Formats: sequence, C-alpha cells, structure tokens
Amino acid sequence: MGAAPRAGDESAGPPAGVTYNTAGGSAGPAPGRAVAAAGIFGMSGVAAGAFGAHALKARLDPEALAIFDTAARYQLLHALALLGSAWVAQQWPGRAARASGILFSAGILLFSGSLYALSLTGIRGLGAITPIGGLLLILGWLALILSGLRARGS
Repeated sequence: MGAAPRAGDESAGPPAGVTYNTAGGSAGPAPGRAVAAAGIFGMSGVAAGAFGAHALKARLDPEALAIFDTAARYQLLHALALLGSAWVAQQWPGRAARASGILFSAGILLFSGSLYALSLTGIRGLGAITPIGGLLLILGWLALILSGLRARGS
C-alpha cells in the first residue's frame, strides 16, 4: 500500500468521485461570495416583505405600501437570480458570468433600495435612481444569457 497523501500534496488529486470544473480559467471572485450575497438579499427581502405587510400596513398609504411591496418582490426575485448566476459562474466561468452577479447585486441595491427609501420617506427624487437599478437588473439578465450562449458544450 502506498503512503497516504500529505497535506498540501496536490499530486494526489481530488477525492474519489469529486471533479472540478476548470474549463475557462478562473471564475474570478469566488462564487461563494455571490451565494452569500444571494442569501443576505433573500433573507432581508423576506424580512422587508413581512415588515411591510405587518408593521407598515397601518403607517403607509396604499401607494407607498405598493412601492415597498414592489421593492421586496424584486429583491427576492433577483436574490434567486444572483444565486443562479453564482452557479453559472461555477459551471462556465467567464466575464459575462462574473458580470451577471455584480449587475444583479448593484441592481438590487439601487432598484429596491431606492424604492424602499421612496416609500418610507416620500422623497420623490429618489425615484430617479430606480430606473438605473432596473437597467442594471436587465443587464444582469443579459449577461446571464451571454454566459449560457458561450457555455462550452451547448
């Protein structure tokens, strides 16, 4: 029997049954960060939705409450999109895959963040930020499409 591999000995390779997707080079920023961000956005989106449905229901007018609800829905939806983009970045590393995660994160912050602020403060000027966030979300989807089209074996 051979000697057991020592810590740091890369010649041993991965454990039995484990494969690593190394096609396309580095995945850039760790997909784990995107997964963590998706979890944070998802968790806080659920909390915001519950806060809006319960604590804010008696404090905001129906229009402001609808704006707050839109922010929470888009945050939750795009938290899932961010989770998907992390998976895509792991499977098919590339610039488009990395960009989708960055675009979704920035889009959530600007789109949902500006709607939360608008609904809570009534400052209409904050609504000018919302379309920028929306554009970033759309570009995130476009980057995800490009990642799929450029994926090897498709």
